[in-house]
Amino acid sequence: ASASIAQVHFATVRDRHGIEREVAVKVLRPGMLPVIEKDLSLMRMMAGWVESLSADGKRLKPREVVAEFDNYLHDELDLIREAANAAQLRRNMQGLDLVLIPEILWDFCHPEVMVMQRMNGVPISQIGRLREAGVDIPKLARDGVTIFFTQVFRDGFFHADMHPGNIQVSLDPATFGRYISLDFGIVGTLTESDKEYLAQNFVAFFRRDYKRVAELHIESGWVPPETRVNDLESAIRAVCEPYFDRPLKEISLGLVLMRLFQTSRRFHVEIQPQLVLLQKTLLNIEGLGRELDPELDLWSTAKPFLEKWMLEQMGPQRLWRELRAEAPHYAKLIPELPRLVYDALRHKPQDHRRELAELLAEQKHTNKLLHAIIYVAVGFFVGLLSFVMVNQIQTLFRFRIF
Repeated sequence: ASASIAQVHFATVRDRHGIEREVAVKVLRPGMLPVIEKDLSLMRMMAGWVESLSADGKRLKPREVVAEFDNYLHDELDLIREAANAAQLRRNMQGLDLVLIPEILWDFCHPEVMVMQRMNGVPISQIGRLREAGVDIPKLARDGVTIFFTQVFRDGFFHADMHPGNIQVSLDPATFGRYISLDFGIVGTLTESDKEYLAQNFVAFFRRDYKRVAELHIESGWVPPETRVNDLESAIRAVCEPYFDRPLKEISLGLVLMRLFQTSRRFHVEIQPQLVLLQKTLLNIEGLGRELDPELDLWSTAKPFLEKWMLEQMGPQRLWRELRAEAPHYAKLIPELPRLVYDALRHKPQDHRRELAELLAEQKHTNKLLHAIIYVAVGFFVGLLSFVMVNQIQTLFRFRIF
C-alpha cells in the first residue's frame, strides 16, 4: 500500500520469543522533510496575507491553524511517535469490544520504520461485500458514532484521520463486525476544559436548549463577553432547529456549515485552532455514517452516550477522584497554615505571599468540592424520601379503595 509520505509492505518476522508473526511494515519515503517545509512556508505566507486583509481574517486565526497543521505534519514524519499513538489508542479501546487496533512490535521500530501486527479485514467502503458476509450495517454505523464520542469525551485522545482508507471491518469469527483502525500519524487531544465545554454544548444542543449553548460560548470566551445571550440564542436556534429529527440523508452538511459560518461571522466567533482536528474528524464520521446508513439519526445515537458521560463527570465519582488526586497537595499545604497565618499577622506578606495565595485558592477549591458533595447527598436523600412517601400514599390509597 502506498500513501503520500510512507509505504506499507507485508512481511513475516520472528519476535524475541522465536515466534513467527505476520506483520505490516510502514516505511517513510526518503526526502519528505524538505518538501513539507516548502509547502508549509507557502502556507504561512498565505496565512499572513489572509490575516492582514480583513477583520474576518484575524478572527479565523489562519496563522495559528497553519501552526497546528505544522505540528501534525512533523509528527507524521516520526514513526516512533505514530507507534506510540497506536499503543495509546489500543490501551484506551480495550474493553470496548468495538474496534481492533494493531499491536506494535517495538523491537523493530525506529523513526523511519514502524512494524505492527498485520490486520485482515474488508475495507469499509466495500459495503456490498460486508452485507453479503452478514455484517449488521446499521449497527456498524452506530458503533462508529460510539467509538468517536468515546475517544473524544472519555479519553480526550482520538484518531483524527478516519477516512475510509484507514478503516476496515473484521470478518474473523472471533471479532466479527468490529472496526479495524489503521494509520495513527494524526491524532487529536483535548484538555479537560475543552472536553467539558464541548460535552455541555453537545448535551444542550441535543436537548434544544439554545440559551445554554449561547451561554457556554460566552463563558468559554469563544465569543466576545459583551455579546447578548438572547441574540446569540436566536441565531443558533435558526441554524439548528431545521435539522433535528432528520436522518443523515436529509441533512445538507454544506448548508449547515455555511449557515454556521455566517452566524460565527455576525457574532465574531473566534476559531479555536485546537479544535480544528476535531471538526475535521466529525466531518469524516458524518460522511462515513451517510455511506453506511443514510437513515442514521446522529443526534439520538449520540445523546444517551453524552448524557451518561456528563452524569459521570458531574456526579460523586468525579468529586471523589479529584479529592483523592489533590489529597497529597492538601496534606503538604495544610500543616503550613498556622505558620503562614502567623507570618501574615506579623506583617511579613512579602515572604510567603505566593504560598498564602496558593493555600487560600486550594481551600476555596476544597470548599467547592465539599459543597458539591453535600448538595449531591441532600438531593439523593430528598429523592429517596419522596419515593418512599409516594409508595406509602399509593399503598394507603389502594387499601382504602379495596
